[in-house]
Amino acid sequence: MSSPSSAPTAPDARAQFLSLLADALADGSLSKLVLARHVGADQTLQRIIAKAVQIKGQACLSLVYRHLTRDITRNLELAPALALVAELLPESFRNAHLFTAAGEVQLEFSKKGKPMLRRHLAQAQPAPREAGAGGHDREKKRYLELSRPFLRDLGVTDAQGALIPSMSRKWKQINKFIEVFDHALSGAPVDEQQYLKVADFGSGKGYLTFAMHDYLRNTLGREAQVTGVELRADMVELCNAAAARLEHPGLVFECGDVRSVVPEAIDVMIALHACDIATDYAIHTGIRCNAAIIMCSPCCHKQVRPQLRSPGLLQPMLQYGLHLGQQAEMLTDSLRALYLEACGYETKVFEFISLEHTNKNKMILAVKRRQPQDNAALLEKIAELKAFYGVREHCLETLLQADGLIAG
Repeated sequence: MSSPSSAPTAPDARAQFLSLLADALADGSLSKLVLARHVGADQTLQRIIAKAVQIKGQACLSLVYRHLTRDITRNLELAPALALVAELLPESFRNAHLFTAAGEVQLEFSKKGKPMLRRHLAQAQPAPREAGAGGHDREKKRYLELSRPFLRDLGVTDAQGALIPSMSRKWKQINKFIEVFDHALSGAPVDEQQYLKVADFGSGKGYLTFAMHDYLRNTLGREAQVTGVELRADMVELCNAAAARLEHPGLVFECGDVRSVVPEAIDVMIALHACDIATDYAIHTGIRCNAAIIMCSPCCHKQVRPQLRSPGLLQPMLQYGLHLGQQAEMLTDSLRALYLEACGYETKVFEFISLEHTNKNKMILAVKRRQPQDNAALLEKIAELKAFYGVREHCLETLLQADGLIAG
């Protein structure tokens, strides 16, 4: 993709954008329309995402109104849909992002209401739509487009923007990760205009780090500083070179780990496949930095297993090494989730698609509550659970107590 060209502020920028949208709908080249930076009366509305669909043979625009706790879909024929978009800009939304086969066009309004148009020309044709695309309720939802330049640079797509078959699993994983993040962000206590600070510990080749940055800036239209932290210096060098080459402002990679590199502030903390107690250090960092979202995929549960005492009733079951290991894993991650709850987070533990082709596919997702809760009763239950299994020490508990984040 070539460097963006910015036209000088002009009174007809809005009219140009609406004309380009009308052309894209007419010739079928529209990929997606995103309206962001909501300034309307409904404070729960975050953005509108629109795509072209066919309903009973009629060309329509399907508009998904993304609210904090729900999505509302409206399907309109093209003429009233265009009229609605014109009405919403700039009275209700100050940022509009048009994705077409020819590239991208972004319309922004200043605080004084002056429009500016930015164009990004595509260097490659987008991949063909999946079978059934354009049909109502049959298109598979994707949070990223295959035409995104970072996917080509990182080897997910080829020079023509088509998915490389061997990377299909990775592509699915990237989209699943962004889907989980998107839903977490919709419920997190962060302002729509807030400058987000994201830290990705163990970023590797940067697939998810680039995806996160691209999604925040180019899909949601949000300003963000995304930092990838990786121990392997060659990966850090590779990713920084790609970020500079692709012109990703606000994306940087640093050499180190969660103990040696800690940004001053973190709104979103990511640590996937952090081995053993590295997951505890990552969670502790997120809690200490008051992160709104914590996303962890734990790996290698070594600390608790040697301490584990098989309660009398469970001894026949836990005499088998495999079952003992599974019990240690479940207990370790349950305690992590409960400590997050005690520190003011709404926490979920669920299976997540493996990012490294391994069976370690569990994710702990924690979103900061808007209102604090008393954690005394929960800490008592944690103590009882530890006593039941004979657990004397849990790394995350030790770290939180040392900082006074939970009672000792």
